Amino acid sequence: MALDPTTTALGAWSGGRFMHFGEPLDDDRLVALLRPGDGIDTVITADVYGQGEADRIVGRALAGLDRDAYCLVGAVGHDFYEGERAGAKGFQRFTATQPPERWGAYLRQAAERSLERCGVDAFDLLLLHNPDRDGYRDPRVWEGMADLRDAGLTRLLGVAPGPANGFTLDLIDCFERFGELVDWAMVILSPMEPWPASFVLDAATRQGVRTITRVADYGGLFWDDVRPGHEFRERDHRLFRPDGWIEDGCERLERMRPIGERHGLTPLQLAVQWNLAQPSVSCVVPTLIQEAGAGARPIEDKRAELAATPHEAVLTPDEVERLREIGDNTGCMALKGASVAHDGEPQPDAWPLDEDLERVASRWRIDPARDLVKTA
Repeated sequence: MALDPTTTALGAWSGGRFMHFGEPLDDDRLVALLRPGDGIDTVITADVYGQGEADRIVGRALAGLDRDAYCLVGAVGHDFYEGERAGAKGFQRFTATQPPERWGAYLRQAAERSLERCGVDAFDLLLLHNPDRDGYRDPRVWEGMADLRDAGLTRLLGVAPGPANGFTLDLIDCFERFGELVDWAMVILSPMEPWPASFVLDAATRQGVRTITRVADYGGLFWDDVRPGHEFRERDHRLFRPDGWIEDGCERLERMRPIGERHGLTPLQLAVQWNLAQPSVSCVVPTLIQEAGAGARPIEDKRAELAATPHEAVLTPDEVERLREIGDNTGCMALKGASVAHDGEPQPDAWPLDEDLERVASRWRIDPARDLVKTA
């Protein structure tokens, strides 16, 4: 019987190879890390990671496994076949490189090529990866996604905003426009980063959309081996975070720690449990990082820790709320997507707030000028 995404998952961005986190793993260790089993039965890949190389590694990890024994999640949307890479911002979206009449054909080609690299016939869930404004609202994009499902290339469809945080009203609007097609969404969420994703979760529940959460580890802090003074390798993706994030996060972690200890949970397991306690959240996929340098904790130990996370809820509602209070990050950053703060022409990951989205905000009692702006 085919699997939907399970409580915990493995992401192909883990292991340092494709997103420059920590110590890059060699092929054999990365394959072993991403192989479903031993308590984690879902693996998530994206075709743009390594320009197809992540798919091929996942294909090796899946080789020989019963197809019904794991859930495979794919993601397409960045056109690395014909598009240009804009430095750290990545490749252009296909909606910018292809004319609208080609969008469906592009999605079909991208999905088929990704499946071929993974060595399987179909995804369990296929996500529209990091869409631009057209991706959230243009029916032609979602008609193309629906065609993939109808052709048997995936059972389920979803959307994965990013790579930065935000897109709150865009995502809710997408649920309302295409709710009959969107089965899953993937958002950034952790006890130290409840904002702004918490605005999306009730809308997801109302529309019957289940949620995968990423970055639950908060850049590695919940693995408990990133401390003040930590030295990152050159080009480590976490160097984009603001100064002081480690010191502030470690202080908050010490206040959270007793709640986890009360239930026999490590900090990472506590973060996963908190995420799973939120509305619509059904799957959590932390980033597994082996920090750089001799003596770093092996990534195999971290995978085992994630696998040992209890599947059943152990936190009380009061504990869930207390963790939210400690970790409250409201207003800590400028958000991507539609914003009252955006001035000028639309960009690939930021655009002005229009009347349609103002109505979305009103329906969900969100004040964009108060709730979705940087204040600190």
